[in-house]
Amino acid sequence: MTIALRHARVRYGPLEALHGVTVVAPSSGPAGPTVLLGRNGSGRTTALRALAGVVPLSGGAVVWDGVDVTGVPAHERARRGLRLVPERQAVFASLTVRENLELASPSRPVLDTALAAFPPLEPLLARRAGTLSGGEQRMLALARAVSARARVVLVDEPTQGMSPAVAARAYELLASLDACVVLAEQRLPPALRGRRALVHELRRGAVVFSGEADELRARKGADRTPRGGAPGLPREAGPPG
Repeated sequence: MTIALRHARVRYGPLEALHGVTVVAPSSGPAGPTVLLGRNGSGRTTALRALAGVVPLSGGAVVWDGVDVTGVPAHERARRGLRLVPERQAVFASLTVRENLELASPSRPVLDTALAAFPPLEPLLARRAGTLSGGEQRMLALARAVSARARVVLVDEPTQGMSPAVAARAYELLASLDACVVLAEQRLPPALRGRRALVHELRRGAVVFSGEADELRARKGADRTPRGGAPGLPREAGPPG
């Protein structure tokens, strides 16, 4: 199972945000999740939204399991098993936590799965989602996504506002899903260290690196090591005197 952008272009008025981007996200399984990495303005969020069908392509294609779904609207992709968790407004603020979870499915097993994924949500079931902290809202949004038996899960800034322990749990859950899991991040999460992950790094709307997370870490580590010097020290640095 895979989902991919093929030579994708996205325009916002006169500005082109993606310049012929190709990224492939296989099923999480042995390959681990796929990370779209980049600073603000790099195009990572636009690429995620293009996969979901929230923004239209001005060129290229979205291919899901070998089928071109470029013309398939966002709601139809959702019906086929795609779940998008945006960075903002990922929960229904006026509904309770329980009602938000029941939107994924009203069945008790789905609710139990969501609460098993994030136990801190159980005492909050009667609270309105809009009254939760930022980290609690992210937990709720992810609990809905991981309990929905989705085929594709797209998450923008998945652990924003979470404590390190809860963030580590979130990445563990996302990596274990039998789905194509695509995460948009500003930097490689520490919780993915030691785990397999496929990374596509974007810069100014173009892909500048595609490969394993360990390969990217090694490359960035080498870039920070001056020739003939210790890592992190300028070559001319030496003992004072």
